[in-house]
Amino acid sequence: MTSPLLTRAGAVAAESPDADVAAHYGEPAQEGRALDGSAGWIDRSNRGVVRVTGPDRLSWLHSLTSQYLDGIAPGTATEALVLDTKGHIRFHLSVLDDGTAVWAHTEPGAAADLAAFLDSMRFMLRVEVEDLSPDRRVLTLAGPDLEKALAAAADRLGDDAPVRHTGDEADLFLPADSLAPVADALTAAGVRPVGMWAYEARRIAGHRPRLGLDTDHRSIPHEMNWIGSAVHLEKGCYPGQETVARVHNLGRPPRRLVLLHLDGTAERLPARGAPVELDGRAVGTAGSSARHHELGPIALGLLKRNVPVDADFTVDGIAAAQEVIVSPDTGANARISLRRRPA
Repeated sequence: MTSPLLTRAGAVAAESPDADVAAHYGEPAQEGRALDGSAGWIDRSNRGVVRVTGPDRLSWLHSLTSQYLDGIAPGTATEALVLDTKGHIRFHLSVLDDGTAVWAHTEPGAAADLAAFLDSMRFMLRVEVEDLSPDRRVLTLAGPDLEKALAAAADRLGDDAPVRHTGDEADLFLPADSLAPVADALTAAGVRPVGMWAYEARRIAGHRPRLGLDTDHRSIPHEMNWIGSAVHLEKGCYPGQETVARVHNLGRPPRRLVLLHLDGTAERLPARGAPVELDGRAVGTAGSSARHHELGPIALGLLKRNVPVDADFTVDGIAAAQEVIVSPDTGANARISLRRRPA
C-alpha cells in the first residue's frame, strides 16, 4: 500500500523494495545531516508487521529463533533471525515485547510468509499469530535528539502504539490512520522528514546488513555480522543452531561482509548484485549502496573469506576500497588439545 506521506511536498518515491515510501523529500544531503546532528522521522510504513500474543509467546519464539527471548523483561527490544535447518537465513525480525505481546517488523512483503510459518509451528501452545501489516505502519525516529522527538510524538501515540527503542533509533508501531497525524506533529515540532536514501546511507555506514539486499539464499549469520546482535550463542536448540555452533567453534564462514568506499568521481552507484572484482576476477558481490553526506558513495559487499583485507576492487566499473566488518578469522573459537598417551 502506497504511503500517504508520499503526497508531502518534495517527496520522491524510492525504488524497490521501498517503492511505497519516499526516497527523499527534496534535500537528501540535509536529511542525512539531520540524522547526525538532530533528529528525523523516516517513513517505513512498507515494513511488514507481525504480532504474537499468548502466555507461551516468549518461550515459543525462543525455541524458533536465534535470539534469547525466554523471560525477557517488558520493553526489551532486540533482533532475531529465523533460519532453515542448514543455517541459512529465512527472516530477519526487529523485535519488541511490550509485556503482553511480541511485536516484530520485517522486510516489505515478508510478513505473510513469516506469519504463516509461525502459525504452522504453534501446535498446542498458547500463542496467537497475526499479520497486522494492513493495519499498522512503522515510523522510525533517529538521531541524537531522539528523546525530544519521542516527547513531541507522545501526545499523538496514546496507549496503542508500542515503541521499539534501540540506541538512537525508535520504531513506532502506529495504527494506520495515525501515520500522517504523527508525522505532521513531529514536523511541526522541528523533527525533519527523512527519506530512505539518507536512512539507508546511515544503515550502511553503521555496518548493518539488510535481508534480501545484502544477503542471498546461502547467507549464514556469521557472514553477515549478526552474531551477538541477532544471534545469541548461549541458548538452547533452534532450527539452524548446528550450523551456527559449528562455524563458531570449529570452522570459518565462507564469505565476509565489508563496507566498500566507492570512487566519488563516478556519477552512479553500483547495481545490487554486481560482481566485486580483484584483478579482473570476481571475488564477491555488491549489496546495498548509497551516497552518505560525509563518507560519499558507499556500499556493502559480500566477499570470499580469503580475499586479502588490504585489497582494492572494481565494482560495476567503479573503483572501491574495503573496510573490514567481518574478520576473515571469525569462527573456530574452540581450543582443542590432543594429548598423546604415554607409552
